[in-house]
Amino acid sequence: MLKQAIIGKKVGMTQIFGEKGEVIPVTVIEAGPCYVVQKKTVENDGYAAVQLGFETVKEKKLSKPEIGHLKKAGVGMLKVLKEFRYDDDSAMNVGDAVTASVFKAGDRIDVTGISKGKGYAGVIKRYGAQRTPTTHGGGPVHRHAGSMGACSSPSRIFKGKIGAGHMGAEQVTVMNLNVVKVDPELNMIAVRGAIPGPKGGIVYVKNTVKTIREKNTVVTVSTNPQKKSARG
Repeated sequence: MLKQAIIGKKVGMTQIFGEKGEVIPVTVIEAGPCYVVQKKTVENDGYAAVQLGFETVKEKKLSKPEIGHLKKAGVGMLKVLKEFRYDDDSAMNVGDAVTASVFKAGDRIDVTGISKGKGYAGVIKRYGAQRTPTTHGGGPVHRHAGSMGACSSPSRIFKGKIGAGHMGAEQVTVMNLNVVKVDPELNMIAVRGAIPGPKGGIVYVKNTVKTIREKNTVVTVSTNPQKKSARG
């Protein structure tokens, strides 16, 4: 379950100065405004969730079912729709706006996005494999994966072995990032470090599910509220 979540767009990376003058590399995210398009309930849908919409778009770019769905909510035409399961969504209603103010500086978040596509790549670039010797008759397969199979049995390579193929363009989640600054007026969130995807890519920002360690205290943030604990 989630406490806060929002849809955003990656603006790019920059750097800001901390209170002590240290340089902090940050990624700027345009977070929201998002609008509640639909509320799903256990009685009607079998589970509880809130569907958020982000980024206005022309009506001609949407399908008829999407247009009807958005007109029913009365929130305008939105390009991106995403469901989130909150701990408590009782205060959220269809048509409500969700802005960057749901987060504050010091929060820990997980950011999910689609990584940059690198095209077809070999095992050295894709998985960091080592190349073979360039002397003593090693060519011309210096950058090949080499033999990975067993002997005559099972006479095949098991699934999951490294190999050449399409690199990138897959969903990636970077966890436990620190929110450095939030600007509610501009709907901007500055996150320490890098996040997946190109500039302009859609990302989903949620409170982290990782364990947070602060001042010799361990606070466990879990998707199951009953498993939350704190110990010295």
